[in-house]
Amino acid sequence: MFLNASILAVVVGTALLLWSPKLRASIRWRAMTTPLASIIGSGFLVLGPILDESYGVYAPLVMAALCAAAYLFGSAIRYNIANIGDDDKSRSGTEERLETLSAALLGFAYMISVAYYLNLFGAFGISLTEVNDATNAKLLTSAMFVIILGVGWLQGFETLESMEYFAVATKLAIIMGLLLGLVVFLWGRASGGQLVFNQPQVSGWGAITLAFGLIVTVQGFETSRYLDETYDAKTRIASMKLAQWTSTVIYMVYILLLAYVFAPGDMKFSETAIVDMMKNVAPILPVLLVAAALAAQFSAAVADTSGSGGLIHELSGRRLSPRMAYALLTLVGLFITWNANVFQIITFASRAFAAYYALQALIAATGARRLGDAPKVWQFSALAVFGAAIALFGIPVEG
Repeated sequence: MFLNASILAVVVGTALLLWSPKLRASIRWRAMTTPLASIIGSGFLVLGPILDESYGVYAPLVMAALCAAAYLFGSAIRYNIANIGDDDKSRSGTEERLETLSAALLGFAYMISVAYYLNLFGAFGISLTEVNDATNAKLLTSAMFVIILGVGWLQGFETLESMEYFAVATKLAIIMGLLLGLVVFLWGRASGGQLVFNQPQVSGWGAITLAFGLIVTVQGFETSRYLDETYDAKTRIASMKLAQWTSTVIYMVYILLLAYVFAPGDMKFSETAIVDMMKNVAPILPVLLVAAALAAQFSAAVADTSGSGGLIHELSGRRLSPRMAYALLTLVGLFITWNANVFQIITFASRAFAAYYALQALIAATGARRLGDAPKVWQFSALAVFGAAIALFGIPVEG
């Protein structure tokens, strides 16, 4: 009972801090909120069990590698933000064409990511009920697609988008409570000499390509690139860096606390395995995690649906309305939902975002060539090849 009360106190205290007027008035904090919400949204729910199950004792190293890869891709996007500035019109025709192709890829990636978010919503939504099975999860996911389409079709997402800060604050507050629970749990296991050092289930090229398929779990930093109507280039660059540093610290602490306390037999591996694992830590945590999952996945799905609709509207020369784009996204999402599992969707999304990052790196390399910055040309060209490799070779977790 004391641990439950302590976790709840940390959650409430963190929430009050995040809702403080002084913090919310900070321009840099507000600019960081969107990328941070995306980076630690769905990934936090699935990464721990995936890395623990697949990489065992080396899970923290893989987490560090994922964060490093994301930061490198972020460097290309930050270079593009600085290159464009706030009103720079000096980009070459090649850069503009690559940017158009990049936007199309991002719109497609958003379609898959909405399916990813809502499939997790469905899985977590029934995880603590007596109807917890794959079919019912897909039915709940399908219902959410229809609800989001209905709202977007009839009145747009302005009202729902106001949920973003609430979802971010809720999620961060619950994460702090979760970390407290894991610290206490780890201390108890260490004191009793019960730490576990699981052997990895994958190795070699298979381990690398599996990590490729997880890049979407640290995706989201690119949203800073598209906040130009609200923030200047300097603020967007700083917000992306701060969001990536903050999410890296959170992820690394989380994986370090999780990786050495659960033996393979302690959990049934699934997309909601974190809920079952946390039952062993503190009774209050599964309920809090489900609440965080539902708020985070719904707000993320709304944001990406809105973003995808806007991109498709612009790329079609305004011939395809945002409402028709929402309908297209719903059809694609329902098809994916009923023909793939969550782990396959994670890999599809990772490949789509990796292709987008490869193009952003290529744009950065092209801009660096125009500016005569030879070291950056080589750096971003190598990054573009790396992104293409992820897009080509990423494989799903065998859930």
